[in-house]
Amino acid sequence: MPSLIRRLHRAYALYTLGFVAFVLGLGWAERAGLSHTAIGFAFLAGTVGVYAVIGVRSRTTSVDEYFVAGRSVPAFYNGVAASADWMSAASFIGLAGSLYLSGFGGLAYVIGWMGGFVVVALCLAPYLRRFAGYTVPEFLGARYGSAPVRLVAALLTMLISFAYLVAQIYAVGLITARLTGMSFEIGVFVGLGGVLVCSFLGGMRAVTWTQVAQYVILIAAYLVPLGWLSVQQGGAVLPEFSYGPQVRALTADEQRLAADPLEQDVKRIYRERAAADAARLVDVERSLAQERLEASQAVAELKSADAPLEQVQVAEQRQAALPSTPAEARARWERRLADDTQAGQGLAGMPRHARAFAGDPQGTPAQAQAFGESRRNFLALIFCLMFGTAGLPHILGRYYTTATVGEARRSVGWTLGFVGLLYFAAPAMAVLVKESIIHQLVGMPIHELPGWLAQWSRIDPGLLSVSDVNGDGRLQFGELHLSGDVIMLIAPDLGHMPFVVSAMVAAGGLAAALSTADGLLLTISAALSHDVYFRVFDAHAPMTRRVTLSKALLLGVAVAAAAAATQFSIDIVVLVAAAFSFAAAGMFPPLLLGIFWRRANAWGALAGMVAGSGVTAWYMSFGQQWSWWGIQPLSAGLFGVPAAFAVAILVSLLTPAPRAGEMRMLDALRRP
Repeated sequence: MPSLIRRLHRAYALYTLGFVAFVLGLGWAERAGLSHTAIGFAFLAGTVGVYAVIGVRSRTTSVDEYFVAGRSVPAFYNGVAASADWMSAASFIGLAGSLYLSGFGGLAYVIGWMGGFVVVALCLAPYLRRFAGYTVPEFLGARYGSAPVRLVAALLTMLISFAYLVAQIYAVGLITARLTGMSFEIGVFVGLGGVLVCSFLGGMRAVTWTQVAQYVILIAAYLVPLGWLSVQQGGAVLPEFSYGPQVRALTADEQRLAADPLEQDVKRIYRERAAADAARLVDVERSLAQERLEASQAVAELKSADAPLEQVQVAEQRQAALPSTPAEARARWERRLADDTQAGQGLAGMPRHARAFAGDPQGTPAQAQAFGESRRNFLALIFCLMFGTAGLPHILGRYYTTATVGEARRSVGWTLGFVGLLYFAAPAMAVLVKESIIHQLVGMPIHELPGWLAQWSRIDPGLLSVSDVNGDGRLQFGELHLSGDVIMLIAPDLGHMPFVVSAMVAAGGLAAALSTADGLLLTISAALSHDVYFRVFDAHAPMTRRVTLSKALLLGVAVAAAAAATQFSIDIVVLVAAAFSFAAAGMFPPLLLGIFWRRANAWGALAGMVAGSGVTAWYMSFGQQWSWWGIQPLSAGLFGVPAAFAVAILVSLLTPAPRAGEMRMLDALRRP
């Protein structure tokens, strides 16, 4: 093992130096006149090319190598790989965006996600490694001595991982489009090739070593522009030292914007629009008929007045864009009412950044209620993210790959350290970006806005849009609408950094999305091939057939996820948070009870998984209409987890105790 660690240190040190030289070389080439498109393609081809080389060199047909990397990954490198596996697009792209949009409320992601690894280290990782299996469903099936438990766990593993995977593939398309100028749909399938070259031939063995390489790129791509912005605004290379002063400066800027007459005018217009939207919803059919009549009259008047063709075409486009049915009109107007109502609150609908919770506990009853709901949702989200982390199959599977139980425990410690490098920096990124927007873009004439704003708007108007609401020809803060998914990606543009830094950030986001997508794909294909096919249909399948089937399934799942990602506009953090609720409610309770409660049996585990997942799914579907204590559907796992524990415990007590074989296995797991 020491000789292996020395070889790995040498190889990845050379790789890191090579990446630094690659970036500096492209920076020099940019100054010499190399086009942005060429730089983007160079980053895409260069980074994915390295991943492909690692993937090909790590190819294997061994079951142990394919599913658990031969159980020979040192703790340090398993920690790096687990960090890359963990820090998905939701972390690299979405975390700073959530903090930008929700301020203090976004800290729930930082606390919940990092706290989850403490639970993994103390309660799960050592015991799973001692079991020495391949998958989490395999552990549950063996612990409870039940094929149905294993199958339900495999189904939940696939559902959770697929939802998570779609978010990563969406991010891959978004970033590839930014790097190369391709359309989003083409970018999805081009990026998909990058996912497959990492995992298709070598499974967990290839994924592990590509994830280590991807971590180097993603952490450099996050910290370099952050440090640049920090020096620009606060004079400190370490953003943590700029964070406090910039939060105070942002608080003063928010107060100034709130009192600005132009911002108040924008807020008033949005409130008027919200009132008009509400009026339309009183009688949808009549409102839709009226809008169709007005649109038709506008087109006819322009044609009769022999107006310019361009004006006629714009009017016809507006007419064609009207909802085709009352149901479609209602959905569109309700969505617009929510958006206009939020924007009408000022500051583009965002809360004050440093304000802990909405409302006022000492204010009116409505304000006190808003404060209570805000605080409850903050704690509920932390709960779901923490225990969801401890139930994610693709993360837990990483701790099968170490040589010993002690190495697995140390590996979780390294994971926390490497994850913390990004998570402790993300709050500073959100503040520095918001300050840059306020001081650089707000007040600028609309026609003089930088071109990168229009470029992002062309990729997807839902990501970034500018609308001159009050018609004064200048951008107000309330007229710039940003999705959280672009906050990190626009940071280099706001800092006036060379395009090579923008390309490096996009490559870092791509590395984050690819690393997690690889782990998720392998988890889904392993559940299908190992837990379903091998254990249920063909227990005597030879090694080569099992690995070949896993590769074929991996390819099919990847294409299905890519197809799903191109069909919908996705909020990455929201979709990932939903996956965490299901992982918390469906997977964590049977895992914890199976390790620490001897009386837990197969009937209880099965009932608990079904009850927890069912309650979570129900609340996600209907929580807006029948919310409990104001908890948002995003945190549905808050109700699914106790339901799963309660049902599992009750059913276990009402049914026969576990058999002797299950008890011997549990004793073996818990031996010192």
